[in-house]
Amino acid sequence: MGSARKEGHFGTDEGALRIHQAIARDLGTAILTGKHKPGDLFEGEIEAAERLGVSRTAYREAVRILIAKGMLESRPKAGTRVLPRARWNVLDPEMLAWMFAGEPDRAFIRDLFELRGVIEPAAAEFAARRRTDDQLAVMDTALGEMRRYGLSTPEGRAADQRFHHAILAAAHNDALAALASSVGAAVSWTTTFKHRKKLLPRDPLPDHQSVHKAIAARDTAAARDSMAELLRLALADMDIALSE
Repeated sequence: MGSARKEGHFGTDEGALRIHQAIARDLGTAILTGKHKPGDLFEGEIEAAERLGVSRTAYREAVRILIAKGMLESRPKAGTRVLPRARWNVLDPEMLAWMFAGEPDRAFIRDLFELRGVIEPAAAEFAARRRTDDQLAVMDTALGEMRRYGLSTPEGRAADQRFHHAILAAAHNDALAALASSVGAAVSWTTTFKHRKKLLPRDPLPDHQSVHKAIAARDTAAARDSMAELLRLALADMDIALSE
């Protein structure tokens, strides 16, 4: 993580992260990329803070962030260790951002799509049965912005995220709604990754329009099937991006 740096901004491209958040990002990324492996013991708080040129408080807060995400465990006299991957909150939106900042693990990308394949077709089916006109309007607006901006832009990806979020909300299921931030982050980062080098040859907007049409018509079977097909094609696009 380099030499001492001035507190306030910790070598971040955005120039806006608080110091402890930037430290957590760098440590978390190092864990995700295998630089720090499960079972590894971190150096002491005093040594780490001095090496990084930050306060002990900032370093301590960064470690607490990673403890909350299940990546680290800190015990008196035993020190701070990296926990097994099975303990990590891999659906944490911030952790997803760290994963996709570099070259994400192919197996984990497939895991994400398999999870979405379980959740989103069912949510689309429920949405077709339970959606309100206002929720349908949110989906329609999101589609319009996706069409206007395209998914290669931040605005288009944000609209894509809102579209999927609206479907989860329209399912009127609190347990599904609780997954909205994680699913939304997965949508955003996988789409960003797919467009990192060049535009993909296939336009995914018609897939989203098919889902919207089925939900608008309250056709539950078509809503489920069209969402499943959207995800199947999205995974195929991801395979293309990974092979580049």
